[in-house]
Amino acid sequence: MKTVLITGASRGIGAATAKLFAANGYTVAINYYRSVESAERLVQEITAAGGDAFAVCADVANEQAVSEMMQSVLQRCGRLDVLIHNAGIANQALLTDTTPQEWHRMLGVHLDGAYYCCRAAIPAMLKNGGGKILTVSSMWGVTGASCEVAYSSAKAGLIGFSKALAKELGPSNITVNCVAPGVIDTDMCSSLDADTMKGLAEETPLQRLGTSTDVANALLFLASEQASFITGQVLGVNGGFLI
Repeated sequence: MKTVLITGASRGIGAATAKLFAANGYTVAINYYRSVESAERLVQEITAAGGDAFAVCADVANEQAVSEMMQSVLQRCGRLDVLIHNAGIANQALLTDTTPQEWHRMLGVHLDGAYYCCRAAIPAMLKNGGGKILTVSSMWGVTGASCEVAYSSAKAGLIGFSKALAKELGPSNITVNCVAPGVIDTDMCSSLDADTMKGLAEETPLQRLGTSTDVANALLFLASEQASFITGQVLGVNGGFLI
C-alpha cells in the first residue's frame, strides 16, 4: 500500500486531500501542529470508512520536529511514496504593519517547511526508486496580492522551489509539481464577509468559489501514474480567475 504524508492536513484542503487519498487506497499520515482534535476526528472518519490513517504532530518550520515526524511515518509504514506540503498560514496586512515575527513565521511555515519536509522525504523516495512531491502554493504566489505581501512572497518562493527541485530530482524518478489554488471556500476565508465572498464568486469565470475537494482532485491526479511525465509544473485550480 502506498503512503502519503500531508502537512497541514487537519482541516480545509489538507483534510479533503487526506480523505480522497485514503479512499483511493493510500495509507495517509495526517500532519497537524495545534489542531489535535481535528486531526483525531479526521483519522476516526477515515478509519470508519475503511481507510488507513494516523496523525503525526510537527511544526513544519522546525527542523527537528520534521525529522522526528518523518521517522514516525517510516517506522509505521516502511515507505513514503507521496509528500504533499500543504501546511500554510495567512496574514492580511500592509507590509509596514507586518512585524518581523509575522514575516519570518510566514516564510518559516511555507518555505522552511518545504525545505525541511522535502529534505527528510527524499532519501526514502530514493530508496523506493521514485516518488511524488507536491506543493500547495496560491494564485497570489503567481500574481501577488495587495495587503498580502508576506503571503504572496512565501507562495511565490514555493513555486520557484518546486520548479528547481523538479529539475534536480527528475533523474531519480521523483516528480515535483505545484498546485496554485484560487479563492477556495475554507477557514482561510473566514475573515471575509458574505458580500466579499459573493463578489469573488462573481469575478470567477466559473461563477463559484472553489472547494477543498477541487484542489484535492488535482493533487490526486498529479500523484497518479497518469501524471508520470508531468514535473516542474504549476497547476492553477482557480476557476479561471487567473489565466
